Amino acid sequence: MEILLAIFLAVLTVFVAMAFYYEHPKAEIPHGFSQRQKLYIFHYVLNFVFGLARFLDKVGITSEVYFLRAVMDGIPPLKDKHLFIKDLRFEKVKVRIYQPKISTTGQRRGILYFHGGVGQFGSIRAYERTCRYLARKSNSVVVSVGYRLAPEHPYPTQFKDCLTATTHFMRTAQDYGVDPSRIIICGDSSGGTLTAAVAQALVNRRDLPKLRAQILIYPFLQCVDFNLPSYQQNEGVPILLKERTLALGLRYLNKDLSIMEAISKGCHIPEDLQLKYQKWVSPDYIPHEFKKRGYKPSTTHPFSKEVYTLIKPMLDNVFAPLLAEDSVIARLPEAFILTCEFDVLRDDGLLYKKRLEDHGIKVTWCHLQEGFHGTVYLAVCGGVIAFRSGNKGLENIVNFLRLM
Repeated sequence: MEILLAIFLAVLTVFVAMAFYYEHPKAEIPHGFSQRQKLYIFHYVLNFVFGLARFLDKVGITSEVYFLRAVMDGIPPLKDKHLFIKDLRFEKVKVRIYQPKISTTGQRRGILYFHGGVGQFGSIRAYERTCRYLARKSNSVVVSVGYRLAPEHPYPTQFKDCLTATTHFMRTAQDYGVDPSRIIICGDSSGGTLTAAVAQALVNRRDLPKLRAQILIYPFLQCVDFNLPSYQQNEGVPILLKERTLALGLRYLNKDLSIMEAISKGCHIPEDLQLKYQKWVSPDYIPHEFKKRGYKPSTTHPFSKEVYTLIKPMLDNVFAPLLAEDSVIARLPEAFILTCEFDVLRDDGLLYKKRLEDHGIKVTWCHLQEGFHGTVYLAVCGGVIAFRSGNKGLENIVNFLRLM
């Protein structure tokens, strides 16, 4: 009887989760993508996980956030005999340090890694494979930063923790065999946002060594225009759908999702700020080659002061580093920017690349023609969920690091 009950509950769970799953928009994967079927399957599995998370939250078993965190943490790390690994705290921030065992004649470069997850997901454990890979392949000391997550620790706690960990490491780098002049900060997705924000926060710090470089892997950098060509072209492309991008961002800031449509239409930016931000955020600055898959200039909608008041934190440089003043951009370190063709955030990276280059900052740009959001993270997981584009991205990142 107990077995039958367990089977019944399992089947019921699957059906309810599928019901939640079908609330998600269907995938729209362009025909030019060579691993199309594989991405479709991954999209369906991911949507099922999101659906199950919502179901478990609705029935009071566990919260959606906690379930998704557990899923990310469930990817087991590979055994690695080539690294010393130690958990520490930089002041109050949890970190894990990866140091190559192989001997070296001098000091190594140091890398601080800020994981993705829109400030709500991800962890040191979830990015264990990524950090081990970078430490091993580039012969670097890697510090994985376990910044505190929302909603338990509201924004901008995540930025403050990353900045604290970075300044601590810059002061104590030699204790870990690292050359203080060869420190690089790196992050993917919202971790790329944190990377850009930390780099900007350090430009006026005379008490610290200068950062050697910043690595931004498909970063979120602006919330002014959600109708740039990449948002239009990739609205339904896995894994970061346009709707999912907006929803996760609003949840990160603890804002009601009812304003999502108004933000999508651009009702949240007053006219004076629109004029200011047009210098930096405009489809006119996106090269023509990235509009060939389709682009239609967006229609102007009435400004809503109510929505603007609610989303003001979204226009802060910490949340949207692309909106930083020219005086800050001009003093930033060299950058590596990775963008993906099939990613709503592609144009954020292209616009930041242009801003940096306009101010004479050297940028190494890696564009994955068949890349999608999350592909680099999946590459180190290996097996059936790794895609060729992610492997290419990792190779380019490591090559850049070796030059630093």
